[in-house]
Amino acid sequence: MNFTFYNYFPMTIYQERLRELEERTIAFSVAVIGFCAQIKKSSSLQSVSLQLIRSSTSIGANYAEANNASSRADFRNKIYIAKKEAAETRYWLDIISRISPNLDTSKLRQESLEFVLIFQKILSTMKARSTNDK
Repeated sequence: MNFTFYNYFPMTIYQERLRELEERTIAFSVAVIGFCAQIKKSSSLQSVSLQLIRSSTSIGANYAEANNASSRADFRNKIYIAKKEAAETRYWLDIISRISPNLDTSKLRQESLEFVLIFQKILSTMKARSTNDK
């Protein structure tokens, strides 16, 4: 028998969106790890690829932590960190694309930019709501 929690306890639309974004961050991390596996061990990009893996996997880790935050301030802080990690990931991808133009980073760069924009929107919405609550 294959038990799936979601089959027995339907999620709200809000919960589904949280889960979809979390899945997207996981898929992105896996794609980055696969991309970095293409970089040869003797390459000068080896240390950059390790930094890239750290920052890209941190995006999803911080987003997952945000979704389990203990307070509104904790949530905001984790989202802010996820946004910073997405920007850092884009930075490392830019370096790789300049050093090795034969490696196609365009899709990963686009996805990291989209994460920056998504997390900025979450932060802006939180700020607007807190301003309206006053």
